[in-house]
This record gives sequence, C-alpha cells and structure tokens, in this order.
Amino acid sequence: MEIVERAMPTRKKQTRKAKKSRRGGKPARQKRLTPGQWFEKLVAVQARLRAPKGCPWDREQTHQSLRTYLIEEAYEVLEALESGNDAKFAEEMGDLLLQIVFHSQIAREEGRFTVAEVIREIHDKMIRRHPHVFGKTRAKDSAEVLRNWEQIKAEERRSSGKKGGSNGGVETPRETSLLDGVSHALPATMEGLQLTRKASRIGFDWEEAGGVFEKMQEETEELKKALGEQDQPKMEEELGDLLFAAVNLSRFLKIDPEIALKKANAKFSSRFRAMERMARKNGREFKDLPREQMEALWDAAKQAQGQRRLPEMSAAPTKQ
Repeated sequence: MEIVERAMPTRKKQTRKAKKSRRGGKPARQKRLTPGQWFEKLVAVQARLRAPKGCPWDREQTHQSLRTYLIEEAYEVLEALESGNDAKFAEEMGDLLLQIVFHSQIAREEGRFTVAEVIREIHDKMIRRHPHVFGKTRAKDSAEVLRNWEQIKAEERRSSGKKGGSNGGVETPRETSLLDGVSHALPATMEGLQLTRKASRIGFDWEEAGGVFEKMQEETEELKKALGEQDQPKMEEELGDLLFAAVNLSRFLKIDPEIALKKANAKFSSRFRAMERMARKNGREFKDLPREQMEALWDAAKQAQGQRRLPEMSAAPTKQ
C-alpha cells in the first residue's frame, strides 16, 4: 500500500469538511447547560431588566405590585398540570419561577436578601426536616413523617421566638399554637383546609364522614333560621360555618376543596356555554329565553356532557 503524505488542510477546508460531515451524519452535539447554569442566566436576565436602561415596566415593579401575578401564575401552573400538556406545564412553572427570581432581585437591590439566600433557606430546611433521610431518626410511614415534621416546625418556632423575643436580656416567651404557620393570606378554602389538617394530626377530628355530614346539616338549619329572621350578619356567619364544614369534609375525604370548586366552576361554565350554543342553533339568544326553556337546555347540556370526566387530582397529604 502506497502511503501519500498530504499537507494539513486549512481551517477553511476543515470547516467545510465538518459541515459536510454534519450534513451527512449525526448532528453536532451542543454543550448542554446544567439547571444551575440556566438558573444563573435567568437571574442575570432579571437583574438586567431591573438595571438602569433596562425595561421601564420591570423597573417600576414592587413586591406589592407583583402580588397578583404571583397568585395568577400559581393558578396557571395548576391549569397546565390538569391539561396534560407537558410543554405548557413546563412553561407555566417557568413563569412561576420568574416571580421568585423577580422578588429576590427587588430584595437584593434593597439590601435585604438575595436569591442565593432563598435557595439556601429551603435547602437547609429540607435537610433539617427530613432526619429520617439525612439523619438517624426513623419513620415507618408517611404519617410518622408528618408528625415529625410538625414537631420540628414547632421547635423551630420556639427557637425563633427566643431569638426575636428578648427584651434587655430577659426572654419573653412567645405563645405558640399548633396552628402557627397557616398563612392568613391564603384563599379561604386553602386556609380552612390547612387549619383542619393541622388539628386532625393530634386527633382532633371526626371518626367518620357521617359526623361531618351531620355538622353540615346542623349549620344548614342555622343558616335557614338566620335567613328567616333576615339577620344579614348572622346569615354571613352561618354561611361561613357551613362552608368551613364543607372544607373540613373535603379534607376528611382527601379532596382539595379549592381544586374541587375549580372543577365545579369549569363544569358550570362549560354547560352554560353549551346552552348558549344550543340557543343560537335555534336562532335565539339564551338570555331571551323563558325560564322553562333555559331549564330544558340545561338538562340537555348536562346529558350531552355527562360522559366527560375532568382529570383526577386528589389532595395528597402535605407538610405545610
């Protein structure tokens, strides 16, 4: 075999050869960034938007002005989760993550804390509250994990109270409760769910669902009485008691009341729109129909959609 010496190809020839190889063979593999690198890029983007000569809208935002967006993004994540569309789910979780980065950037500018501290806090908390994984504590099941979680939280609150409650060297004990940690800023159904969940963990609970149904019946009768007396403040109070009992029932049945109500809202909206379409098919506007025809269309819409089922989403025990 004759060996022929050839000069090394020029950079231009090498480039052409590489391009030709990529066309005919496997595509060149690009270096993939790690989650940490992508997160740093996102933090840098938000910092740039907030910087001088950045985005005027971003620069105007405050913690207060962003509150609505934080709640909206959380609900949009839930909607995307139920849709079964993974691309949409990932997109909406990114939008929610941006809210954390946004608030952290504002706090960093004010010299209060940084996003690194936010991550460190949750990292350390997860290690601290999972001694059965990272320590020597044992937990035989999830119920024991939740009991340990509440005990550790209570110890953390006591420790925090001692640090922040000193007065001239004299410690002022802070009154604690098993219900500490339930935010008043939560939607009412979520707050009620967490309150009853915490109470149930120490045995303050109904033995069976029948007891909750009886409580709901009792609250219904009290509401009827207040209605008969036309006592508006009492009606509000009794209706609140009835709703609280319904939330407690949902917790007992391991159903998230917020999600259950969202599904009921969606079902009503779907059926109402179906009625409007049926009316238009007959050359009428739904709002112009007499009540009897509205009821008939409701029954028809209900029957037509009776076979449809929304995605299942039950409320698993949480460590709130």
